[in-house]
Amino acid sequence: QVQLVESGGGLVQAGGSLRLSCTASGNIFSINAMDWYRQAPGKQRELVAGITSGGNTNYADSVKGRFTISRDNAKNTVYLQMNSLKPEDTAVYYCHAELLLNTAYGPKGYSYWGQGTQVTVSS
Repeated sequence: QVQLVESGGGLVQAGGSLRLSCTASGNIFSINAMDWYRQAPGKQRELVAGITSGGNTNYADSVKGRFTISRDNAKNTVYLQMNSLKPEDTAVYYCHAELLLNTAYGPKGYSYWGQGTQVTVSS
């Protein structure tokens, strides 16, 4: 019913930049929060940054001042601009969305995850 498609991951040297994108498609009534999570090998998935439909943002302490989350509501797309990347930023990055789907009974809330995109930062 809904797909979250991520793009923009890759290999970059420390100090470099990457921009991740995630677009939601499907029978969507509206999207509330959109977030980026990441999971490094052997570690739990952690919240990197989030943004509400109104544009309020929050960041993990480890990325504050380096990463910027933004969204284009008209395109159902969220972005993560990552600057000054460090080797410890290496992880699979996942897009997450809390949204309302159109159903026969009216809008209904669901949570969806993207498939993940690999970000590797070399030292």
